[in-house]
Amino acid sequence: MSKFIFVTGGVVSGIGKGISAASIGRLLKERGLSVFMQKFDPYLNIDPGTMSPFQHGEVFVTKDGAETDLDLGHYERFIDEELTKRGSITTGKVYSKVIEKERRGDYNGSTVQVIPHITDEIKQAVYKAAEESKADVVITEIGGTVGDIESLPFLEAIRQIHAENGQDDVLFVHTVLVPNIPGSDELKTKPTQHSYKTLMSYGIQADIIVVRAGIPITQSVKDKISLFCDVPREAIVESKTVDLIYEVPLVFHEQGIDNYIIKRLALKAQDSEHNWKNMVMRFKKAETPLNIALVGKYVELHDAYLSVSQALMDAGYENGAKVNIKWVNAEDLAKDNLEATFSDVAGIIVPGGFGSRGTEGMIMTSKYARENNVPYFGICYGMQIALIDVARNKLGLKGANSTEIDPDTSYPIIDLLENQKTVENLGGTLRLGNYDCLLEEGSRTRELYGEDKIIERHRHRYEFNNSFRGDIRRAGVVFSGVNEDLDLVEIIEIPEHKFFVACQFHPEFKSRPTKVHPLFNGFIQAALD
Repeated sequence: MSKFIFVTGGVVSGIGKGISAASIGRLLKERGLSVFMQKFDPYLNIDPGTMSPFQHGEVFVTKDGAETDLDLGHYERFIDEELTKRGSITTGKVYSKVIEKERRGDYNGSTVQVIPHITDEIKQAVYKAAEESKADVVITEIGGTVGDIESLPFLEAIRQIHAENGQDDVLFVHTVLVPNIPGSDELKTKPTQHSYKTLMSYGIQADIIVVRAGIPITQSVKDKISLFCDVPREAIVESKTVDLIYEVPLVFHEQGIDNYIIKRLALKAQDSEHNWKNMVMRFKKAETPLNIALVGKYVELHDAYLSVSQALMDAGYENGAKVNIKWVNAEDLAKDNLEATFSDVAGIIVPGGFGSRGTEGMIMTSKYARENNVPYFGICYGMQIALIDVARNKLGLKGANSTEIDPDTSYPIIDLLENQKTVENLGGTLRLGNYDCLLEEGSRTRELYGEDKIIERHRHRYEFNNSFRGDIRRAGVVFSGVNEDLDLVEIIEIPEHKFFVACQFHPEFKSRPTKVHPLFNGFIQAALD
């Protein structure tokens, strides 16, 4: 039987609720327990797949092809487990399932209501995750804050789960902000008290309170929260501001949160393995500065490239370097400013994206890196951009492009597959999730992976047009990774270049601080060289 931990937020959003949940998951993993994590998002979209990166940030993709909130990326990096579609539940998904059942007549003529039908569907999402994962602990983060009208069905559902299980089977963690008054720096607990009372009004009593503040929390503040919120002092945990995000589990461990949870849920656990601590200490010793340019179209919002930036920094730490990402807006690039833009960087990465905006700047970026022997790493869109660059500037195919950018191009280097040309709905119809890739013997990519067959996650609709394979190969490009079942190019590289590698998949989704992805590792090593 799985135990359940529910993480809620109060006062304001954006105070690290997802990191707190992931940190608890990491600590339990360090104690030898198996963990599965979920995120409940209260928006009406089925998933964030059709949402603008400026609205939502990165869309993280699971191995089974679910488009999810970026918090699932934090979860996977912290607990080092591959999550599934069970890890992401939205109001849109819940309501669409209930309405579908109603249309089929599954409710036998009943009046369909929020309680019990919507709440039952939410509860089933939790129980099915426990059943399929067989995890010792399922940790579920409730998006938004307590008091949001759209979150109420989720709060009622987790209250019911608490009622349906034993007292030592369910635990509630509430994350709050304790603001400090400008000038006096006096810490105020009143917002926490109100948040706690709001949660209590829904029938949920917090077992642990995680506190965020702009300055260190004093013992008297903890005592006050303990008194007014009826939570033991040892269950009030400060989430301190840290230099490295991976330090948060260590901060929690120092305050005994893992011991408290294990005791409270009557779990059988081993002593901490300290693997995470050793990794953090190693990362913090990294000193060599390394500038990497990230060229994209959503760079104003860094969260749009969260997994990419984290994989870059982790690969840097692993190689003793502190990566400084230079965020370059592709729309700002022109022939006369390329040298000035890239003169101070040791490598260039072009990550995924959609649409035509900024593509000419990206194509110039690929050309600059290729001709100046600057390490280049293209991801998804970045691979397509590199192929367009080669077609235009090495093969002389004037106007070569992707049909996503120019539907009437004479040289459609990148094009839709036949089964994508009739797609009507945008959501959930991309090539998503895990696909096999066979690596070319003797290639740089094969050397980096150390194996001949890999599995990587995808999120794209357009593919390299196989009719141009011969031309591109004559230009010196090696197709070092292919999907044989679908006959699709997955990885390209230029052997004589210091590092010119691009892939159609998203390696950032599988990179972990405890196990840096081979392509990111190779790119950072080339940049350091």
